[in-house]
Amino acid sequence: MTVWEELKARGLVAQVTDEKLVADMVNKGEATFYIGFDPTADSLHVGHFMALCLMKRLQMAGNKPIALLGGGTGMIGDPSGRSDMRQMMTVETIQHNIDCFKKQMERFIDFSDGKAMMVNNADWLMDLNYVEVLREVGAHFSVNRMLSHECYKQRMERGLTFLEFNYMIMQSYDFYMLYQKYGCTMQFGGDDQWANMLGGTELIRRKLGKDAHAMTITLLLNSEGKKMGKTQSGAVWLDPNKTSPFDFYQYWRNVDDADVIKCMRLLTFLPLEQIDEMAKWEGSQLNKAKEILAYELTNLVHGEEEAKKAQEGAKALFAGGADTANMPTAELAEEDFAEDGTIDLISMLVKADLVPSRSEGRRAIEQGGVSVDGEKITDIRHTVAKETISGEGVVLKRGKKKFCKIVIK
Repeated sequence: MTVWEELKARGLVAQVTDEKLVADMVNKGEATFYIGFDPTADSLHVGHFMALCLMKRLQMAGNKPIALLGGGTGMIGDPSGRSDMRQMMTVETIQHNIDCFKKQMERFIDFSDGKAMMVNNADWLMDLNYVEVLREVGAHFSVNRMLSHECYKQRMERGLTFLEFNYMIMQSYDFYMLYQKYGCTMQFGGDDQWANMLGGTELIRRKLGKDAHAMTITLLLNSEGKKMGKTQSGAVWLDPNKTSPFDFYQYWRNVDDADVIKCMRLLTFLPLEQIDEMAKWEGSQLNKAKEILAYELTNLVHGEEEAKKAQEGAKALFAGGADTANMPTAELAEEDFAEDGTIDLISMLVKADLVPSRSEGRRAIEQGGVSVDGEKITDIRHTVAKETISGEGVVLKRGKKKFCKIVIK
């Protein structure tokens, strides 16, 4: 199986221009390609993880990735998939987020010896002359055609600012500059970026001639990533300070049965033959598949040691017989206890970050979703004595998927 065939077999390729040429370059390890990352937060999340895995796959086959950091486009914000305008960020915030992205990307991509590049589009976008952009770039874009694209159509009723309207032009200009400066002939992105990417391909061909080999590939990066990267409590981050390795493991351990094999193909580096065998598993075997998925992805993001700890912590809760030291832990101080040496259950839930507020804690208890060391508690006035927590601590659980060991400092 060729590299390109494997990408398709894993379900990564959704649309592509010039497929024969693209496949030939990728298979020969001759492609220089880019994927863009706008620094909208101080950590990459699971949606980005899919893109990073793709970059790693292609680099392993000899191709050269360019990670384009959106120091310039981040000043505007992509309107795709949004019902309102993004919050404007300061230059300082954007630079901080970029610095965080760089550190995380280096865990996946080998930037040594020219094997990959990390580029910031602020290097060319921030110095552009407005009239020059209108003449040299704007002349190649049809407003009617731009407004026909889904990324703009869905915003027309609620209002699309002129600031956001320019995002497609800026992203297209990125590809043009990368083509000119670094010989980048290929761009990858999620299916919600298809219009923006086509704009870049067309800009290159219009300005440099139809013989310019600019190719566009859209994969199930952003759409699937956004779906997978969100939970009821927010995003799943790659930064261990925002989403702990244990919580990261548990997120993948608890994916829907229908998604586990798809996630295996999209995100892991396990052989397709092995994944195809797991696709035949049913019933309780699916739990084993989820454990494999969770371990493989936690290992990729956080390393083998943290993956093993997370796995042991999960077994401690769900299978028994493992060390509870590997569970996520919250510490209580002396001042957290009342004069009688007890702490109310709602406060424990809040301290453990298992609920965002006391009112949410009350609801969780009343609905029968809270237990202490395996004992379900439904009394919102329930308290736990300091002596009970002393020593090994207690395991506080909310629902089937959220839990934390409570100890005293």
